[in-house]
Formats: sequence, C-alpha cells, structure tokens
Amino acid sequence: MFANLTNALDFQSKALVLRAERQRVIASNIANADTPGYAGRDFNFHEALSAATGESSSLSLAPSAPSGNSAGGLTNARHIPLQASTTSLGTSKLDYTAQTQPAMDGNSVDMDRERANFVDNSVRYEATLRFINGQSKTILSAIQGQ
Repeated sequence: MFANLTNALDFQSKALVLRAERQRVIASNIANADTPGYAGRDFNFHEALSAATGESSSLSLAPSAPSGNSAGGLTNARHIPLQASTTSLGTSKLDYTAQTQPAMDGNSVDMDRERANFVDNSVRYEATLRFINGQSKTILSAIQGQ
C-alpha cells in the first residue's frame, strides 16, 4: 500500500536527479562557449528517464563521435578521450549537440540555444521540486490524519 503512495515520488526524484545532471551539462557548455574546438554536449532527457525508471531504452556506454571522425571522438591524437557520463540512476549517454552556427574556431556552442535550454531546464527542475514537496505534504497529512 505504501509503495503505491511513493511511486510518484520515486519517479519525480529520478527526474530531479536527471534535471540536475542536465543543468550541469548545459552549464559546462556555457562555460566553454569561448573555448576553441569545444563540442557542446547534451543528452536525451526522455531516453535517460526511461532508462532510470526501467523502461526499454537504446542507451549505450560508448560516447558518440563527431561526424567524419573515426578516432573515437578525438579531434587530435593528443586529446584525452571523453567518457560517458553516468548518474546514480544508471548510465546516460552524452551526445554532441548539432552545430547551428558554424564558428571559425570550431566551437559548436550556440549561446542562445544554451541559455534557452538552461532556463527551460531550471523551470522544469523547480516544478519537479514543487511537485515532490506537495506530494510529501499530502502523504504526511494523510499519515497524521488531518
């Protein structure tokens, strides 16, 4: 019976952790907006949440390589290879973002898109927090008999 009450909280807590991870990735992209050759990263939130909740998904452990590069994602033999990011909920594959505004220095971060993603993810993170808070208060008042 109690498991039925906490299923929604469990789902929302997993979503909250993934939102925090996505916020970290977006912040990293923004921080590296002026780094020559930096390739922006992101992950598919829907696929990551499906994997975290045990639904079928097509996630793998190998990082994606940029198009036209067969060196495992490296643009130079002296670069350190990127590792797939993992969360406490399982693995989530970081993909390279599509370059919408080519830059002379090879940086693929589009600041307008990153700012929009950052704000959107922040609002969704806050909504998830409010939902968890509301559900917790509802369960607590039911337990106390109010």
